[in-house]
Amino acid sequence: MRNVLITGASRGIGAAAARLFAQNGDRVFANYNRSEDAALSLCRELNEKGYTALPLKADVSNPDEVRRMFDTIEKEYRGIDVLVNNAGIAQAKLFTDITDDDWNKMLGTNLSGAFYCCRAALPYMIRNHSGRIINISSMWGQTGGSCEVHYSAAKAGIIGLTKALAKEEGLSGITVNCIAPGVIKTDMTSNLTEEDFSALRDETPTGTIGTPDDIARTIFFLAEEASGFITGQVVGVNGGIVI
Repeated sequence: MRNVLITGASRGIGAAAARLFAQNGDRVFANYNRSEDAALSLCRELNEKGYTALPLKADVSNPDEVRRMFDTIEKEYRGIDVLVNNAGIAQAKLFTDITDDDWNKMLGTNLSGAFYCCRAALPYMIRNHSGRIINISSMWGQTGGSCEVHYSAAKAGIIGLTKALAKEEGLSGITVNCIAPGVIKTDMTSNLTEEDFSALRDETPTGTIGTPDDIARTIFFLAEEASGFITGQVVGVNGGIVI
């Protein structure tokens, strides 16, 4: 049984990934920050079905809270075999309207959070000479998104972190990969209208909008032993909207 930590696991992509790992026999640690009810409900649902899921509260933008979260895991379960850095926030705003607080919050959660979790997870993985780290970026991290400069910058940083860390940790038996989702129907896109989704479908070669399960299946694949020769890669799961 692998120990799998998924940040931002209370809903959307994180919840879909938590279900998939748990259903395949892994012990899932479902991290959340503010969405306590959703995280507890998810873990209760999985545990009632005979799977293993434990909720863990931590604001990943706070290094002390991340350290305490990992200490809790290590006391009883030794460490993390698979880390999924999924926690993230989004905000649409003109560049000239982005405040210092907006910028710091965005990079704190979307980029620093991944750094803090990688830093805490790696000692166990290095000792074990084995590990999988999967970071969630965005197609805007690849191409940049108008009115989302701070979000795009943070997600581009995730790509740089992934590539550099993959080079550093390869000889330790650890792979580090990144997924860049396209348009996915989650809470983050709840502000879009049906007309917006229709236009996005028209722009997408597959003619579809992605689901959290589409991303979860890719996360799970990259965490498998069979994917051990894949590292430092940015996998676009986007229906072809970015090629």
